[in-house]
Amino acid sequence: MSFNIASPVKSPWDKPKRPEASRESSWRPPVAPSPYEAQQPPDSYFPQQPVGSAPTQAWQPQPDVNGITQQMGEVGLDARPKRKKDRHAYHQIEQEQAPTFAPSPGIGQPTQPWLQNASTPQYAGTPISMDARPGPQGPAGSRVNPDQVPSVPLSRDLPAEHYQSHVYPTMEQRLPPPATTAFVAFDQGNASPKFARLTVNSIPISNDQLLQTGLPLGLYLQPLAKQTEGEQAVPVLDFGETGPPRCRRCRAYINPFMVFSNGGNRMTCNLCGHPNEVAPEYFAPTDPSGLRVDRQQRPELMFGTCEFLVPKEYWSKEPLPIRQLFLIDVSAEACNRGFLEGVCNGIQEALYGNDDEASSKLPPGAKIGVMAFDREIHFFNVSSSLSAPQELVVSDLEDPFAAISPEYLFVDPQECKANIQSLLQRMPQMFTANHSEPAFLPPLNAALDSLAESGGKIICSLASLPTYGPGKLFVRDKGHPPAEDSEAAKNLLKSEYHGYKKLQADMVKAGVGIDFFLAAPSGGYLDLATIGFVSEKTGGEAFYYPNWAWPRDSLRLKKEIIHSVQREQGYAALMKVRCSNGLQVAQYSGNFTQHTFGADLELASISEDSGMCVTFTYDGKLDPKLDAHFQSALLYTTASGQRRVRCSNIVATISETARDSMKLVDQDAVLAIIAKQAASQIPEKFSKDIRATLQDKLIEILSGYRNHFAGHHPNGQLVLPENLKEFAMYMLGLYKSRSLKGGREPSDRRIYDTRLIKGLDLTGLSLYLYPRIIAVHSLEPEEGFADENGHLKMPRAIRASFAVIEEGGAYLVDNGQILLLWLHNQVSPNLLEDLFGEGYNSLQGLDPNLNALPVLETHLNAQVRNILTHLEQVRGSKGLAIQLARQGLDGAEFEFARLLYEDRNGEASSYVDWLVMLHRGVGIELSGQRGKGGQKEDNSQTISNTISSITGSVPYWG
Repeated sequence: MSFNIASPVKSPWDKPKRPEASRESSWRPPVAPSPYEAQQPPDSYFPQQPVGSAPTQAWQPQPDVNGITQQMGEVGLDARPKRKKDRHAYHQIEQEQAPTFAPSPGIGQPTQPWLQNASTPQYAGTPISMDARPGPQGPAGSRVNPDQVPSVPLSRDLPAEHYQSHVYPTMEQRLPPPATTAFVAFDQGNASPKFARLTVNSIPISNDQLLQTGLPLGLYLQPLAKQTEGEQAVPVLDFGETGPPRCRRCRAYINPFMVFSNGGNRMTCNLCGHPNEVAPEYFAPTDPSGLRVDRQQRPELMFGTCEFLVPKEYWSKEPLPIRQLFLIDVSAEACNRGFLEGVCNGIQEALYGNDDEASSKLPPGAKIGVMAFDREIHFFNVSSSLSAPQELVVSDLEDPFAAISPEYLFVDPQECKANIQSLLQRMPQMFTANHSEPAFLPPLNAALDSLAESGGKIICSLASLPTYGPGKLFVRDKGHPPAEDSEAAKNLLKSEYHGYKKLQADMVKAGVGIDFFLAAPSGGYLDLATIGFVSEKTGGEAFYYPNWAWPRDSLRLKKEIIHSVQREQGYAALMKVRCSNGLQVAQYSGNFTQHTFGADLELASISEDSGMCVTFTYDGKLDPKLDAHFQSALLYTTASGQRRVRCSNIVATISETARDSMKLVDQDAVLAIIAKQAASQIPEKFSKDIRATLQDKLIEILSGYRNHFAGHHPNGQLVLPENLKEFAMYMLGLYKSRSLKGGREPSDRRIYDTRLIKGLDLTGLSLYLYPRIIAVHSLEPEEGFADENGHLKMPRAIRASFAVIEEGGAYLVDNGQILLLWLHNQVSPNLLEDLFGEGYNSLQGLDPNLNALPVLETHLNAQVRNILTHLEQVRGSKGLAIQLARQGLDGAEFEFARLLYEDRNGEASSYVDWLVMLHRGVGIELSGQRGKGGQKEDNSQTISNTISSITGSVPYWG
């Protein structure tokens, strides 16, 4: 078999020949049904807005791939031409690298469709030849060149380079940048993709048209997403006691797409079409074009995302600056393994920084409290009126209560700095001879009691299974996980303890969220199915250290505590999504509580990292003369103590043909919805059934595209949608995730990753399903340093496959959760000394607990430290700390192998074999041989089984 990639008619990477566009938006507000009436001609969808200095390099043109079809038909895998790789200064091994490890340069670089608009001609897709031909065999027993399949690293790196010097205008009809790309958005009335992304940015006119695509119609939301420096801050508006103007029928909030008529006296809702009388205090006349004369002074009519201060009728309780309660495990396991010391250090730096700064790290008015627990509950009064911290102990676990009034428990961290620091520094020594078994549910209830009146957030640490007192847990997973298709495996992923479910419900009602920091003793069992249920349903987050080791994991723990405390966040939140007539909300996916279908989402806490999805169904045919509108509204209390509504507004055209919709598919949004929906089915369904459903969905998308949109292609070609070229690889990554992988997996790891997928933001999800791998040993001299425009020049990432790993190499592997530094056993001693310092010239001489690079004056050390700083800035909530994976020495090497998602891994196939299997599935689907219902399940299993006939097990290490 061989892969052949067609050449596009015109590469979107080519630099446009029009002069650079200005930042001035070409969009006009809606005085007529469609806001896209005054669109610029197609070429103007390639604006070149500079950020800072003018760029010296625009889009890099696509390499010429004409003739690859003929070339690959004549040349075998082992006989393809190679250029000799330049020897790097550190690449001093005895033998040259095998030629099959070096990818052919410039082949298979994908075209990137987010610069294309609905008027831009597009070729049908990316056909990949699946015809079997005689010749040399590839690594999996099939004659396939892996370099010819779509490349995830290239699909990330090329747009990242572009958006270093260009802004993204939100009202131009183009696809958003990939999720892993750092970019500056210019809000022109449509919400930034950082806050909201549609799966299709041109909505099919009817459900029948949507079914042709096989895609979900949905919206990814990250309401409090962190903005990039240089972006317009979200405006905060105060309409006094009347509150923001709203539609009287559907209750939508004022936004840029509401149409004013009758001289400004009438406001027509863009969502439901209801005409509303404008309140006298909000009236302004309209000009001859139908626009309000005060539009430029009204941010709610100019920006896609706004916040409104709301009056008392929106309050559930009086809003206060956030109160954060630290609930610290002081049992023997926490003390003996350094976890308690790490938690105390993290809290101290989160509150005060590492340079003893005078300024507070928290919003004005925010307060903190400190509690601890083992077999008793310890309350600490750290008021500034005391000469030393005061401890009160509660031994009654049957009826726990707040032993200290919230008035004294919660204090200003700056006013009480001396006592807080004294307590945190002494705590590891205060509890050295302690009980090994902590109680857990009673301390949680006592913490909730302390926050019940105000709301807020609990930050809780735990280092061992709580097996004492009310709500004690038992070792349900004995260390030998049952088969994945057994009821026993499903039950291990469920929370069966009523006390924790009641706690979660009470916390949501009180507006109290929780973040857990969980350190498993020697990789032991913690029952995350039960404990993590509380953080999941309250909108919080769990930080998990499955093989905690001090001091290796201490840096990551500290960074994650700092982030949890300091990030933008709110509490006591409600969320609702509204959409245009003809559509209705079908389902939400994420970490939250929803009591009944159609009810508002309840989030006791929400942060800048919280991501969720909503899908829509049709209740009629849409009007192609109008646009489709969506509005998310988040009612929450900010960390500074204001009750606000954050509204994000999204508009999309309505297309009469599904072909136009396929031109504006957002791969990241589609991936998020499918992944979060799949994770939401655990543990109600077996993972193997969920995998079969995902495979069916992928085949449905590919066969629908082939059948309806791809034109004529030979039967031996698998045709991938242009905007979904890497989608199959991401789905394979989802298959191989601990949440859905086949085989036996510890229940704590499986349920943790399941909830992780449900709550991850887009950047984190993309990296989780396909890690970023950077070759340290072959960095160019200028990489890792700022260019003439002040932008860091990042090296290109490589494929997640051992086929491209070089002997003597050193690699950074970042999946958004952990960062490995993998070192080959023949790595150059010079590289080690440049990276770690003089005297460190062998793998055995390195400290296995290393978690950061030393600061050296060597060129390579500075390069890598700069790259690590950049990677930390673009990831989500998980702290970045190095973990060494030395070949043949460290257990982390197994994790490195697992993250090579393009290779065969256990029961899951390689990327190439996965595409071959999908091709066969598409063929069966198009031939009409796939049945319905039970027959369809049988055929899905048949398709899955075909992989065994076309692949062989390929060892990782050659």
